[in-house]
This record gives sequence, C-alpha cells and structure tokens, in this order.
Amino acid sequence: MTNMRVKLKPLKDQVMVITGASSGIGLTTAEMAVQRGVRVVLAARSEEELRDIVERLNRGGRRAAYVVADVADQQAVERIADRAVAEFGAFDTWVNNAGISVYGRLTDVPIADKRRVFETNFWGVVYGCKAAVRHLRVRGGAVINIGSVLSEFSVPLQGIYSASKHAVKGYTDALRMELESERAPIAVTLVKPGPIDTPYTQHARNYMAGEPKHRPPVYKPEEVARAILRCAERPTREIVIGGGTRAMIALAVAAPRLADLYMERTMVGGQERKEAARLDDSLYKPSHDGRRRGEHPGYVMKSSAYTRAVLSDAGRALPLVAIGAIVAAGIAGASRRRVEPGTRTENGEPST
Repeated sequence: MTNMRVKLKPLKDQVMVITGASSGIGLTTAEMAVQRGVRVVLAARSEEELRDIVERLNRGGRRAAYVVADVADQQAVERIADRAVAEFGAFDTWVNNAGISVYGRLTDVPIADKRRVFETNFWGVVYGCKAAVRHLRVRGGAVINIGSVLSEFSVPLQGIYSASKHAVKGYTDALRMELESERAPIAVTLVKPGPIDTPYTQHARNYMAGEPKHRPPVYKPEEVARAILRCAERPTREIVIGGGTRAMIALAVAAPRLADLYMERTMVGGQERKEAARLDDSLYKPSHDGRRRGEHPGYVMKSSAYTRAVLSDAGRALPLVAIGAIVAAGIAGASRRRVEPGTRTENGEPST
C-alpha cells in the first residue's frame, strides 16, 4: 500500500479527471464514477464522442464536462486541469489513462511510430502528473496511472508498448517516493491491467498481416474501472487486474527464461487473427467510436476474484498464500471451461 497518511474523500464528494475517456477503460470509469456521485472531467482527442458522452452523463444533472486534448501536448494537458478548476472549482483525483499500442516486430516499426507511442503513453503520464501534483500538493488527492501487465515483462510484437509501460512504472514509483518523502498529501497508484476487452486492438497501429487480438485471459473493462474507483477512495500503491495477469507476473519474476520461452511460443502467432488487418488506427488521429467494449472473438472474464480480494478491506491482510490459492483456483476453473471459438459468454463466467 502507499502513503497511509493520505486521506481521500468519498467518491460522492470528488471531482475526477480522466484522460483517454472517449472509449474503453476511460469511458467505463467515467460512467461508473458518475453513477457513484462523482463529478468528472473527460479528456480525449475526439470532440464528437466527448460531447455525446457528456450530454448523456448530464441527463440526471450537471455531473460531467469535457476537454478536447491530446495528452502528447503538455499545454493541452494543462488546459485539462484549468477546465476542471473552472467547471467544478477543483479536482481530487487525476487518472492518466490515455494510451495506444503498435503491433509488429521492433525492426519493422518506424521510429516515428515508436516516438508517438512514448509521447502518448509515457509523456502523457508525465504531463498529467505534473498538472495534477501542482494542484493536489495543497488540497490533497490521488494520482492514478494506468500501467499494464507489460510494465512488469515484455511480449514480442508489442515491444514499444511494453517499453513505454515499463517507463510509466519507473516514473510512477519514483514520483510516489518523492511525494512521500516530502509528506505531500497525494496518493500515487499504478494500476496494471492484463488484456481487457476494449477497442485497444482496433485502435492500435498494426504491422502484422492479420488483425491483432488479445491472448486470454481477457477481462471486462468494468473490472479495471472498479479498481480505479476503489483506489480513488483508499490509498493503494499498485493493483494488478486479474488473477491470470498476476500469475504471469509471478512467472516472469521467478523464472524469466521460462517466461521468455512461453512468450515466444504463444505470443508471436497468438496475437494475430486470421482476418486480414484493417487499415485504420488511432495512433495519430482519434478513433470516433466511443465504445467501451472491443471485438475480442473469444471468452471474456466477467470479474476477477483475485483483484476484488486484494482491494477489499480484508485484502490488506490477505496472506500471499491465500492470494496464490485464489489465482490457482481461478486459472484452473477457467481452463476447465470449454468455450467455442467466436462466442462471448456474458453470464456465469468463472472468475480469476
């Protein structure tokens, strides 16, 4: 856990800034936050989607505002903070969620695309943290950065994305220590999702012949949003989304060479669908889709017992052996479950 001296407000009393809020995890978090009484400021590149989303969120009252901003632009990120203050007087939680990926071998991906991934995934977090800390240093609050399971290990064909998320982890950890050392009233959290059924694969630039896909286990975006909202109320150092994700991190730490071989055998072909790759992506322009969910062709986990256990009040004292048992049981249950290719199960899924 992170700095326990930090006291965070109940969600119903908060204003929350969310970047990358026009689709996927960001959109899901904004919708769930408003349902909990949070006032939200949504930021993304697509004004059309943001306008529609905010109009829908405000039907029950003035709960949301938006800012059109590319997080790769530091001045644009500063405008997000200014708009939050102008609209609601202040903000209490800042969620650095905006991100993008590129699929392809590192030797095939152009340098310009690699730089663009870092400008969004890493520098967008740096700019967001700077804007948030400047405001929260006085009033207190939370900075929540969305990393990835790939903050802990890398996978082939998403090498530059993996590198950017490693950088996010390094920056987040250093910022947390610096703020704690000066007793700043700011909780800094790193959220590390595994594969999530969002438009992530459709938004990514792709240099493979086939359309990209996630390797299972794949989780619903609601599971990440639920964790974000929990961390906005309770100081949390970091949280992994999914027992399967936690298991892969454990393998990478305990047996890195074995993890390498596993990735080589499962990820080189396992991240590519048979369908021909589409030509559009969101690397340099907004997507204009406004969707929470993606197009994962297989099974999607409904929830994560592991993540919910860790985030529960009892989770602080949950022994590692118990966490391991939850992970093992969930993975075993998922492996026994037969799901026909191309189907999506929405009810009664096992949880890991």
